[in-house]
Amino acid sequence: MGPCLRRGTWVFGLAVLLSGLCLPATAQDRLPPAPYAYQQLKDPAEEAKAKALMEELRCLVCQGQSIADSDAPLAGDMRHEVRSKIAAGESPAAIKTWLVARYGNWVSYDPPFDGATALLWFGPLLFLAVGGWLAFGRFRRGESEEGSEG
Repeated sequence: MGPCLRRGTWVFGLAVLLSGLCLPATAQDRLPPAPYAYQQLKDPAEEAKAKALMEELRCLVCQGQSIADSDAPLAGDMRHEVRSKIAAGESPAAIKTWLVARYGNWVSYDPPFDGATALLWFGPLLFLAVGGWLAFGRFRRGESEEGSEG
């Protein structure tokens, strides 16, 4: 293989690599947002129910924001679903149950207690108990060392 052919292969490989790295930047959502993604319900009581429910649901893209605060297209679709179902007369509890069944417990800021979330609920207590046990052991060892020196 000649030097020109090797250089051409290298340049072609680099061009393919760079174009592959740029593809995610061009993968924007081309669909218009769902009707209720950014539009409130006409009935203020229904909108208040929808807003309260949207504050309880986590954006699956942002993960640190509720769907009420997120600008992700998926959060907009979820807001649309919540508002549409509230307008259709469904209860917020039924909507939340439907979204948890569709997306899993991660979508809720208040996951239910079950085997999969037991560590989430008891983890802080477990760490506090282990820390207290270690501190208590350290203090007892310090007292026994002081008593043996005197």
